[in-house]
Amino acid sequence: MAKKSAVNRNNRVKRLIKQYAEKRTALKAIASDDSLPLEERFDARLKLAELPRNSSPVRYRNRCEISGRPRAYYRKLRMSRIALRDLGAAGHIPGLVKSSW
Repeated sequence: MAKKSAVNRNNRVKRLIKQYAEKRTALKAIASDDSLPLEERFDARLKLAELPRNSSPVRYRNRCEISGRPRAYYRKLRMSRIALRDLGAAGHIPGLVKSSW
């Protein structure tokens, strides 16, 4: 089980990403548009830098929804390998068979 503080911090980052998503995409579009004057693009970059750091999608960490584990994360299932193995062994995932050799 991951630390609750790390999971809560990640949830705060997720909330900030949603909150500033429209503003961030608009400023990025202005900053990367070559048809606009240089001063206007530079102002957009400055405004983008003033946004909270945690509102950037790069700061978000994929975590297991069951245990909060950040590593060995399967995107398609949104859980870690350990949670997947536990649920599979309990018979909660149809078609999943524990292999051993």
